[in-house]
Amino acid sequence: MATSSNKPSAPGADAKAGAKPDARALSASQRAYEERRAAKAGMSLEKWLTAKERERSMAARAEAPAAPAKPVGKARAFVSRLLERANKPLR
Repeated sequence: MATSSNKPSAPGADAKAGAKPDARALSASQRAYEERRAAKAGMSLEKWLTAKERERSMAARAEAPAAPAKPVGKARAFVSRLLERANKPLR
């Protein structure tokens, strides 16, 4: 027979990184502020928080630097040797 734990969950436990935004994780003043912004945009609070989180993730992806192109063949070996010599102490 399985027993259920009676431990209360921590406030904001549902709002972890990557999780769906949760209105319950907001303080009363933050919730009121977000409700006003959602009403101004003509959305429900949940829809507003979801859209806000989507925009935040899109902005983070756009800001992520693209990997620089690696030189090919001899040029790559040349650059590797230069970097190796640059990191050696002077004699």
